Amino acid sequence: MSPVLANLFLHYGFDMWMSREFPSVTFERYADDAVLHCVTERQARQVLAALQNRMEEVGLELHPSKTRIVYCRDAKRRGSYEHMEFTFLGYTFRARASRTSQSGQTFLSFSPAISKDALKKISAEVRSWRLQHRTGSTLTDLARRINPVVAGWLNYYGRYGRWVLIPFLQRINACLVRWIRRKYRRLAPLRRAIAKFQEIAQRYPRMFAHWPDTTLAALAW
Repeated sequence: MSPVLANLFLHYGFDMWMSREFPSVTFERYADDAVLHCVTERQARQVLAALQNRMEEVGLELHPSKTRIVYCRDAKRRGSYEHMEFTFLGYTFRARASRTSQSGQTFLSFSPAISKDALKKISAEVRSWRLQHRTGSTLTDLARRINPVVAGWLNYYGRYGRWVLIPFLQRINACLVRWIRRKYRRLAPLRRAIAKFQEIAQRYPRMFAHWPDTTLAALAW
């Protein structure tokens, strides 16, 4: 009941208040985390001051270290500011080099990709699997075990800035190569294990949920 009651409270204490007091300021809120979009620093400071007062009225307090004004630098917005990135729902939003889909030209955009903390968390989970030590399993067994989890990560964290995940996905491939070396004595030499991995990846490119994103990289190991 606690999360439900908290959401109801913030709906009336924050959402409806924002819509009434600052109808031109768009925002997103998930539980007690929110991002408000202002067009100028002056407007941002005005909204922040009003929000602090509002939270006091309803018996709440803004998080002192998480609440900040962030400058969303991109190709149209130059200069610098104290805070130039923020993290929301496992994504870090900051200035990144991007390419246009038509001409392939590079430009600066303020865009999201998986945050360092989220990447650290899922990397720790992969290490906990100890894939290279599961030599009693088949490759199909390993795929069946990890695919639902990896597919979930790709569906969530790969929606934006998917390329940031590639080195992490390649580390899963490295675990699979070590598994091959441990399971098959004749493939213990690294070069042979990599060749076998490449052969399997070519023959069954969708055996693992992440292989469509890493097959080309794997083949050029």
